[in-house]
Amino acid sequence: MTSASVPDARVTLIGKPGCHLCEDARAVVVAVCAERGATWHEWSIEDDPSLYEEYWDRIPVVLVDGRPHDFWRIDPVRLRTALAG
Repeated sequence: MTSASVPDARVTLIGKPGCHLCEDARAVVVAVCAERGATWHEWSIEDDPSLYEEYWDRIPVVLVDGRPHDFWRIDPVRLRTALAG
């Protein structure tokens, strides 16, 4: 489990405040998780040095079940498929 994982959250969004791609990713995560009934959580790289070191050049990053799934632009179809499996 990464430092960004929340035990009851299937989806984790890693980003930072003021990031327009992160805002776009959040909209996708919120919509798809609502459709699928999946839980999600968000972490900022500004609040965790280990997240910053690992992900600063790829935000936003989405983890599914604690594993990297997508970064930069989040594809809603890919996320739906991952959550269906």
